Amino acid sequence: MSLTERQEQILRCIREAIAETGECPTLEEIGTKVGLTSKSAVHYQLKRLEACGLIARAGQGARIYRLA
Repeated sequence: MSLTERQEQILRCIREAIAETGECPTLEEIGTKVGLTSKSAVHYQLKRLEACGLIARAGQGARIYRLA
C-alpha cells in the first residue's frame, strides 16, 4: 500500500490530534493543518485512507474517524 504525501500528512495529523486531545480533528482542522481549503478535498483523502484500512468511521458528527 502506497500513500501519497498528502495522505501521509493527514494520517499524521489525525494521529497527533488523538495523542494530544484524545479525539480526531474535524475536517476543517485537518484541512487547515495540511493546507487544503476544501472540505470535500479532505473528505476525499479520508475516504482513500478508509479504503486502505488505516482509519474507520466511528459514527456521525464532526469528529467521525478513528484509527483502525
